[in-house]
Amino acid sequence: MARNKYLLLISSLGVLALLVAAIVQEHWLREWRRIQRRARSAEGPVPVYLRQVVNTTLGRADRCVSCHLRMAPGETPLATEPVLAAHPPLPHDPLEFGCTTCHGGQGQATDEAHAHGNVPFWPEPMLPLRFAEAGCGTCHSPSGIPEAQTLAEARLAFERLDCLACHRVDGRGGTLRPGAFGMEGPDLSYVGLKGFDHQWYAKHLAKVRHAPAGPWSAFREIDEDDLERLRIFLESRIGAPRLVEGQAVFYKAGCLGCHKVSGVGGDEGPDLSQAGLKDPGRLNAQGGHGSPRLVNWLLEHFRSPSSVVANSQMPAVTLSDRELELLTLYTLSLRRRDLPSSFTPRDRIRTTRLGEREFRTDGATLYAAFCSGCHGSRGLGLRSAGMPAFPAVAHPDLLQLVSDQFLIATIARGRPGRRMPAWARINGGLSAQEIRTVVLWLRRLGGADFKPDGRPRRWVNADASHGRRLYRLACAGCHGPNGEGGEGPALNNPVLLEAATDSFLFETIRRGRRGTAMPAFSQPSPAHPTLAAEEIASVVAFLRSWERPAPPNVASTAHPASGERNLP
Repeated sequence: MARNKYLLLISSLGVLALLVAAIVQEHWLREWRRIQRRARSAEGPVPVYLRQVVNTTLGRADRCVSCHLRMAPGETPLATEPVLAAHPPLPHDPLEFGCTTCHGGQGQATDEAHAHGNVPFWPEPMLPLRFAEAGCGTCHSPSGIPEAQTLAEARLAFERLDCLACHRVDGRGGTLRPGAFGMEGPDLSYVGLKGFDHQWYAKHLAKVRHAPAGPWSAFREIDEDDLERLRIFLESRIGAPRLVEGQAVFYKAGCLGCHKVSGVGGDEGPDLSQAGLKDPGRLNAQGGHGSPRLVNWLLEHFRSPSSVVANSQMPAVTLSDRELELLTLYTLSLRRRDLPSSFTPRDRIRTTRLGEREFRTDGATLYAAFCSGCHGSRGLGLRSAGMPAFPAVAHPDLLQLVSDQFLIATIARGRPGRRMPAWARINGGLSAQEIRTVVLWLRRLGGADFKPDGRPRRWVNADASHGRRLYRLACAGCHGPNGEGGEGPALNNPVLLEAATDSFLFETIRRGRRGTAMPAFSQPSPAHPTLAAEEIASVVAFLRSWERPAPPNVASTAHPASGERNLP
């Protein structure tokens, strides 16, 4: 009996000790309490209690401000350590949206590891600091962003024309040189969101005429090309410069050729509209200390897709380390959630409800975003390990043989059975005007115009059976025994055969494609037979034997945004 009493006493004391330890831990040793006890305001110590930001409309209850005290409503402690620093300036009050809306993490947690989401099974850890701008993608979808080279030229024009002497942009500039009388213009960091006066240049010139001395004396006339570059730069200023750069790199890499974002793009790869919300617990790339990190998975996937996703048909992304970092940032920003109308920003309304493109619709951006991933930045084709070579679509030897109508039909109707989609027919494709713009850009890239030979579309009259024998001897090794394609394009494709003239097929075989695997069969070579004109005509006749009658209605429907029809 006495032994049981002692056992009960010891167990009771143990439970009491645990309760005391829990009380001490909860009321004195919790990290947020220690931070608040260290904090000082101008009036002295700040009161210690659990703070939180609640937004019932968005369903957020975030206690992050219990540690990040200066970001709590009405709190202004002295920033004696980084955790007490104020939030960087934004065009809206960050507390209106809470913390986890933009940054991710576990809002109701009160210790660092859980609050930042770096614990097992939490599907949305906080974005790393260097990718913090990716959080803007939760609500925003910037419109009219150009591809990377165009954006770089626009930024350099802004700097070259010395606009930073008067204007502050993204934390830079706004300080005039000595002796310039100290004038400073408005901050332009958010003009892409808020809008700006498009008559600013005329008004600047008027001020120069009325005030030739003083600060305005440094302003000079600007040519039309630079004015366009400045407009592009100003429209891209949304207060998140690295996010804009990342979006521009995304277009440069040609990702929309295979992937959709917000309903726009190709169908070859998965939809990326919420790629930034992938659950890191389901990924196989390892981060620091062996824990999965979405950032690491994305970087490795861009560098070597097949090593991360088995049997991936995605070519490796050939970008610099800095560009891969920016591409990762933009991909992390693709976490677009459904928002109440009162919280939907204007740029997202313009893209989702008014049909504005998130990218510029100039030729350089359209080609980069939709075509360069397969055909290369200069349109000279690409080769990726384990995949058929992608053809050169801006090769001058090609462009001299094909009309604009041929190129429009190729883009609009694609290549059935191949990876080339029918951009005028798929959901989220290209409008009729956009396709024409791409064709003009191809002409500019290749520097060649169509040179018709005056012959009718179908003029070849030759022996197709002889052409079959020649095809098997000279062509089947690259184009396949039945024209299905291999090293070279598929020649039995109905869209190609319908759009191609006999002159195009004949001259392609005769001249070849300089710098590619397609030789000029009219030229003697130890690597292939030399074909006379009559033999080339026989091969063309054989290729025509694969042609099937066109359906009664071959007109393509343009993208709904354009309202145009009747593409070939």
